[in-house]
Amino acid sequence: MTASADRGNVVGNAYDKYGTGHPVERAIVGRFLRAITRLYERAAPETVLEVGCGEGHLAAHLLAHAPVPSRFVASDADLAALAPGLDPRIETRRASVYELPFADESFDLVLCCEVLEHLSEPRRGLAEVARVARCKVIVSTPREPLWRILNVARGRYLWAFGNTPGHVQHFSRRGLEELAASSLRVVESRAVLPWTILMGEPLRAAAVRHLADHHGQPDERK
Repeated sequence: MTASADRGNVVGNAYDKYGTGHPVERAIVGRFLRAITRLYERAAPETVLEVGCGEGHLAAHLLAHAPVPSRFVASDADLAALAPGLDPRIETRRASVYELPFADESFDLVLCCEVLEHLSEPRRGLAEVARVARCKVIVSTPREPLWRILNVARGRYLWAFGNTPGHVQHFSRRGLEELAASSLRVVESRAVLPWTILMGEPLRAAAVRHLADHHGQPDERK
């Protein structure tokens, strides 16, 4: 995610981690992308929305390394940061995470990676993400305080004690899981250092599945 402006959230990463040329950083980001791709493949979506797409690198990576869905929409509060030559199969929409211009349950999968740490109201933002998801949601955030410690170790953002510009929330793994539980039933939690990645079902969808599992099976006592 790069600099953009939106009501109620602050973003401002000036560093493109996906485009880094540092070999260690490339290896770390590669692990992150592989983890996201595996969860994406497990979700097997036909329709996908990425919220907070930034430069569009994650969307492009998934279309290049995973089965292509029938529709892939990438949204952000400011599309000015989109990389040139973005895969034409990616639809783009300018939209606030707090007011996504889509109906309930519009997408099989909604991706919200490296976004929640930028939001002044992350619970509200995640609720909106879950609203438009039909089946699955994948979220990720930097794992704190490890993220800041690593920034200090490499001499970055020392004036802010290692806090990346634009990060107004700081989630431990447990903290992200607790936030996610407000809108999702978490089905998988992965620590891909220095990130936490979760995949969950919107609580609405999870409730429907629960009812089907407990009431939709034939009664063997008959």
